[in-house]
Amino acid sequence: MSPAAGARAASAGKRSSPRTAASTAGSGAPKRSGKGTRARAAVPAFRSAEDVGRTDLGPRPVPPLGAAGRVRRPTVKHADLDSGLHVVAVRVPRTPLVEVRLRVPFGGRNAVHAARAELLAATVLLGSSTRTREEVDAELATVGGHLDANVDPQRLSVTGSVLSTGLGTLLDVLADCLLDPAYRRADVRGERDRLVQHLLIGATQPATIAHQALQRRRFGDHPAALDIPEPELVAAVTPAAVAGLHRRAVVPAGSTLVLVGDLSPARAIDMVASALGGWTSENRATLLKTPPAVAPGAVLLHARAGVVQSQVRLSAAAPTRDEPDYPALQLANLIYGGYFSSRLVENIREAKGYTYSARSSLEFWPGRAALTVAFDTATEATAPALLEARYELGRISLQAPTAAEVDAARNYALGTLATSLATQAGLASTLSMLAGLGLDEKWLAGHPGRLGAVTVDEVAAAAGRVLAPSAFTGVVVGDPDQVAAPLQALGGVELADGSQAIESTGTERT
Repeated sequence: MSPAAGARAASAGKRSSPRTAASTAGSGAPKRSGKGTRARAAVPAFRSAEDVGRTDLGPRPVPPLGAAGRVRRPTVKHADLDSGLHVVAVRVPRTPLVEVRLRVPFGGRNAVHAARAELLAATVLLGSSTRTREEVDAELATVGGHLDANVDPQRLSVTGSVLSTGLGTLLDVLADCLLDPAYRRADVRGERDRLVQHLLIGATQPATIAHQALQRRRFGDHPAALDIPEPELVAAVTPAAVAGLHRRAVVPAGSTLVLVGDLSPARAIDMVASALGGWTSENRATLLKTPPAVAPGAVLLHARAGVVQSQVRLSAAAPTRDEPDYPALQLANLIYGGYFSSRLVENIREAKGYTYSARSSLEFWPGRAALTVAFDTATEATAPALLEARYELGRISLQAPTAAEVDAARNYALGTLATSLATQAGLASTLSMLAGLGLDEKWLAGHPGRLGAVTVDEVAAAAGRVLAPSAFTGVVVGDPDQVAAPLQALGGVELADGSQAIESTGTERT
């Protein structure tokens, strides 16, 4: 380095030194340095949400909420085909597209079903006896369409969209894949190998490990817990096994097809009846058996030696969407941890810095629901973060929220609901999800009114019933040498299965 370059480097280092920054911070108003250059004011190391919302002139003004505009209800038509397929067609001509959602109840009884179902979803759209996978993709592409399939313990879902002028082509391709799927050996084996690798990688991820531990804690051996198949079982699935499952379980009776977009509902239903008329079966789609209610109990510590972060998951039983106190609980959940302005986020993220992200949410299965709290935190902060999460649960279950908190949560709930339904895709997915719970657009249309009528007392009552700390169970995945003693000092925390531990690969050892 030349002497001149060395001098410039030394000068630059001096300008950015902590000593210089501290001096500037303590001098009050910004000063000019050198040849008229204004020195930048030091930025505080930590600013709370209140600090961020304040300027030199006072709090940042928040624009007032305006009255919600009237939304014209779309035209909806229902039809039950002779095959037992229920069709819902909704006219929403905002863009020249049609969104398609096929929901097939796909409940199983064991882990083998889960493995076969996962591979079926990965291969069901890879052609038929008359179309190769390339021809399926090309034919959909010519009409601006696409189809995807996925599965979980509750349902097999085929989702897609297409230009409204190409709906007939998309339905024809869908019918071909449902009636005459190819399940070619090369395709199934290729997807099977890819899926196994994906599952093995996923099994090493902390979030996956925590999710599986929570599912076992909540549901034990119930099929609802089998939403991530075991890689070794997937590796053993044959093309014949996938085809056999398709014949038995991919059936129209009990399934629902939702179409939303620039369409004529009556005409769309006729097109579905024509395209899928040959899709018949003597079987009926299998609903997932209602899982057991989440029972209160100790939080189980799953040991994962040497990790620097812990995953905390708590869960409690909750009312389903069709129960009277669901709207009140929805607001109580938002106030506790359901959005960024919640008490949990304000406490363990903003005030104490224990986590980057904390949240609580509601989950649903046929006839059952649960409220789940989730956050990751540094190993040394695991016990303090759990303590604060429990403190906030106790606070909201014993002390009524303020009217301002309820109004803010209500506005958030109404706003996010309106946003989620503003697109054809959002409306189609919501109607398909509701169909799986036995609900329809009438429930959806009435929900804003139910949210608007909830009182502070009703929110407090719902929080007292569902969010009491004693109603929860859960899991912590972390380094036992670092977190076991402080967690057990809190009480209500036990080491999972005595001496079991989870290695970094995600498998358990004794």
